[in-house]
Amino acid sequence: MGQANDVDYADLHDPNAEYTMRELSSETMGVTAKRGGGRDVEITDVQTTMIDGNFPWTLVRIYTDAGIVGTGEAYWGAGVPELIERMKPFVIGENPLDIDRLYEHLVQKMSGEGSVEGVTVTAIAGIEVALHDLAGKILEVPAYQLLGGKYRDRMRVYCDCHTEEEADPEACADEARRVVDDLGYDALKFDLDVPSGFEKDRANRHLRPGEVRHKAEIVEAVTEEVKDEADVAFDCHWTFSGGSGKRLAEEIEEYDVWWLEDPVPPENLEVQEEVTKSTSTPITVGENRYRVTEERRLIENQAVDIVAPDMPKVGGMRETRKIADVANQYYIPVAMHNVSSPIATMASAHVGAAIPNALAVEYHSYELGWWEDLVEEDVIEDGYIEIPEEPGLGLTLDLDAVADHVVEGDWVFDEA
Repeated sequence: MGQANDVDYADLHDPNAEYTMRELSSETMGVTAKRGGGRDVEITDVQTTMIDGNFPWTLVRIYTDAGIVGTGEAYWGAGVPELIERMKPFVIGENPLDIDRLYEHLVQKMSGEGSVEGVTVTAIAGIEVALHDLAGKILEVPAYQLLGGKYRDRMRVYCDCHTEEEADPEACADEARRVVDDLGYDALKFDLDVPSGFEKDRANRHLRPGEVRHKAEIVEAVTEEVKDEADVAFDCHWTFSGGSGKRLAEEIEEYDVWWLEDPVPPENLEVQEEVTKSTSTPITVGENRYRVTEERRLIENQAVDIVAPDMPKVGGMRETRKIADVANQYYIPVAMHNVSSPIATMASAHVGAAIPNALAVEYHSYELGWWEDLVEEDVIEDGYIEIPEEPGLGLTLDLDAVADHVVEGDWVFDEA
């Protein structure tokens, strides 16, 4: 039988964190000047709550001595709350307006625990998003203003679509028609890594001819159904070999495909580059890369036609902005992968508003009837997110709704 976890993660011993030449705390850096205009604020606490949605979302809340709180979200997954608890001592007493320095401070402090990529980056991103919400409230400006202003008043949303018969081309086409007509979306995505009945071996990543034909039939059925009414992307979830990825991309070149997403595993950049350059089908990659350093390699090698960072996974709002800036130098658009609650979804929309090359933000919870109940405001209307003019992210958590859907064994963080 398992035992209760009483570990104090904030008090774990790590010599790398306790001694680093690149110590970026306000005390070490000498950032002690008093700030006027209500900007002399200190962080007093950081708390998390996990929501049992179609993914286990980790919400993050930062508290201050001014009574103002900021709410953010990390990418979902195990270990994130513990890592955020681990980092709490590094931000207590700091001014939340120093977002960039605090982000780099956490990256440095957590370098021994994997802040180059993976779940540690995700945890840092959750704090970073909450800092943007908090800073916006302190300064009384919307979060997009902290990223340089906006290019658009609303952000296009693409709906990740599913049906009980995902392998049936006609069922997919019918769902595309329903989502366009009844839900008002003009941008969709469907999965192609679905059983075809022709599989012989699930491990070797190879697509047999019948499998390629089957996936092309799904593409044909959906794109022909909606034609110019909606853009349609197709996701492979990094499943296939390089050769199979190339054959699939070539097979669907004749159809109006918005993009083909993650046809091959993410680790080998050379294979990804070869697949992308072998076809006229637009290839989208990015959700499994971390920070601008990894996304930059995809972009500079032109191994991607559309880059798809997941904002709370890749490193946060400013890091996504940095990725978009690099992509813009190569005239590459940004379509943000997103499987989040309304909090990170809206944060991604703020980023999209602030960058010139934004295409859309994903919505992955249209089958979850209570997704929007988590906040008091409307989020998605007719396939678009109106960018709030309220301070911070412009959302107010409904803590009663949060309590209704909290992961078993977790608790709801404190009110403001």
